[in-house]
Amino acid sequence: MQLSKWRAAVLLSVLASFPAQPQKIRPDTAPNSSMKPAMLKDVRIQQNLNAQVPLELTFTDEGNRTVRLGQYFQGKPVILAMVYYECPMLCNMTLNGLLRSLNGISLNASDDFQLVAVSINPRESSQIAMAKKETYLEKYPRPHAMNGWHFLTGKQENIKALADVVGFRYSYDPIAKQYAHAAGIMVVTPEGKISKYFYGIEFDKRDLRLGLVEASNHKIGTAVDQILLYCYHYDPATGKYGFMVQRLLQVLGSATFAALFAFVFINLRRDRRHA
Repeated sequence: MQLSKWRAAVLLSVLASFPAQPQKIRPDTAPNSSMKPAMLKDVRIQQNLNAQVPLELTFTDEGNRTVRLGQYFQGKPVILAMVYYECPMLCNMTLNGLLRSLNGISLNASDDFQLVAVSINPRESSQIAMAKKETYLEKYPRPHAMNGWHFLTGKQENIKALADVVGFRYSYDPIAKQYAHAAGIMVVTPEGKISKYFYGIEFDKRDLRLGLVEASNHKIGTAVDQILLYCYHYDPATGKYGFMVQRLLQVLGSATFAALFAFVFINLRRDRRHA
């Protein structure tokens, strides 16, 4: 009986992960909010693209130090995850999915970006946060990772202020003593502007990399990333990058023109030499 309740809670939390973009979802495919339990009616991720994250908010880091949120926004993009550390399943699935994606890209935490997890449970302690950080650092063997992963706890008013800005709507079930929440992460610019939302518990490596490169104002990444960003377009409704055929044709057209120009130029030079 207890196992069934646990599975039901996980399923309902995953259903709540649908992006709050009703104007971009066809009426015949939009989730019917009237079918959700009362506790989940307001549980969702509501996109607030380009909203300013309140960098003046203070939290407690895993070392039990009072920190200002803005200290993690120092010239690098930030991956923001709203979770709680004693979550029985969904938060771990989200962080595990993020870990798999980060292990699959060459960008490094601390060197290229910061990762900030904020607990939505004000009762969690810095000791719990430290245990969670140590668990993930063991699975992310990158140089300077210690300085790139941060697990914060805080007061209810500061948690709510941050959650309201980023559109992370959640609720607390006093009977189960668990939080109902959606699954997803946000990518934020170094200035604290929300740049991208990625939904679910699995994150495409290419999408995450491009999201970080774009949020950094192209200050990280390679020349290949810049070409991909030109050919791929971020779709807020799905939280993914989609292929842009028109832009590819423009790239191919430019390449063809350059090749023809080089061919004509080389032949003209050769003819002049013969003459």
